[in-house]
Amino acid sequence: MSSRLIRIGAASLALSLAGLASAAEHATPREARALFDQAVKYLQVNGPDQAWKAFNKRSGPFVKKDLYVYVIDRKGTYVANGAAPAQLVGLNVLDTVDAAGTPLFRQMIAVTDKQDDARIRYVWLNRQSNRVEPKVAWVHREGDYVVGVGYHAPRSTADDARKLLDAASAQVKKLGIARAAGSFNDPRGSFVHDDLYVFAINLETGKFEAHGMNPKLTGTDASDLHDVEGHPLVREMLEIARSKGEGTVDYVWRNPVTNAVEKKRSFVRRENGSLIGVGFYNE
Repeated sequence: MSSRLIRIGAASLALSLAGLASAAEHATPREARALFDQAVKYLQVNGPDQAWKAFNKRSGPFVKKDLYVYVIDRKGTYVANGAAPAQLVGLNVLDTVDAAGTPLFRQMIAVTDKQDDARIRYVWLNRQSNRVEPKVAWVHREGDYVVGVGYHAPRSTADDARKLLDAASAQVKKLGIARAAGSFNDPRGSFVHDDLYVFAINLETGKFEAHGMNPKLTGTDASDLHDVEGHPLVREMLEIARSKGEGTVDYVWRNPVTNAVEKKRSFVRRENGSLIGVGFYNE
């Protein structure tokens, strides 16, 4: 049998077995983060051998709802997988791709070469519903291993966006934009929730003061940004904030969770000299 066929078979097996947990109740992002932190600490305190045994125990504390801990080595071979340890431990999944064709395990290894902790977004086939669903994984490098916990990313609603905008506005009123921007740009903070995040633009200069999904945009000119259809969305946002105080803007944008171009609506509001905005994706 060719090595290519072996890799394809291994990838299919990994996808099928990892999807077994999809039948369980979906955990929340907060529960996923708590399990991830618990697993990393357990590994650091107890060492690899004891940690692998604990992570591979289906009835143990590291399998909760549809959450489980998995660990690969730097060559992409599972040393632990709480979903199906008997079938997956020892399996090399380096070339496994997600439903969009992204080599997610290579991505996990690459990103943790640059930073110890990271968050990876991908799309996964739910074998129970036969639907492609967005997922997010927290990954951590510990020596020669990458520890991960993945969870189903909930799709945010208009109400979720409004509530986050209200919270962001309150933060600006309380702290001022300079201090509030730090919390908006914190990927682990309370102002970034999967596909939901806060952005802030200075009403006078048109420059980003914060961008929760891409903090590196802070200080860059936002006024000439267009969506994929050429719509000058930021100019419209600025005009609404300056003239009306608040409103909505519809456009099309790439969803960072699904990696697909989708319809999006942003709620924007003037807060002192800044535009504060939060958008959500419409299916």
